[in-house]
Amino acid sequence: MEVNHLTLHEYDEFKTYIANLPETGPPVYFFFTGQKKENGRSWCIYCQMAEPVVKAYLNELKKEITFVFVDVGNPETWRNKACPFRTDSRTRLMVIPTIIVWNGVQRLEGSQCAKRELLNMLFEDED
Repeated sequence: MEVNHLTLHEYDEFKTYIANLPETGPPVYFFFTGQKKENGRSWCIYCQMAEPVVKAYLNELKKEITFVFVDVGNPETWRNKACPFRTDSRTRLMVIPTIIVWNGVQRLEGSQCAKRELLNMLFEDED
């Protein structure tokens, strides 16, 4: 049992990836964050706070899942009301960071992503 990690950049990579997702297999989770700056950290302060908590949690998780880090772009791209991550009916993002269970209703948004107890509930719901 292990967590399979993947990183996607921008909406087109995300769209291509979900178009090719198999119907069966381990659950897929998407973690939407702001694009990384040259220092390797997101421009989004809430994403910076959530990422180490999420990564530490995933390192301890004993489940077979696919966990996909999705870069939603730079601040200008994200703040645009027409940003495809905001308008896509499958994601409907209002804030970053956001973690969603693909083809599920569960999601964590904003500061919720940095709370271990909420991560626990999100990943346990799949059992």
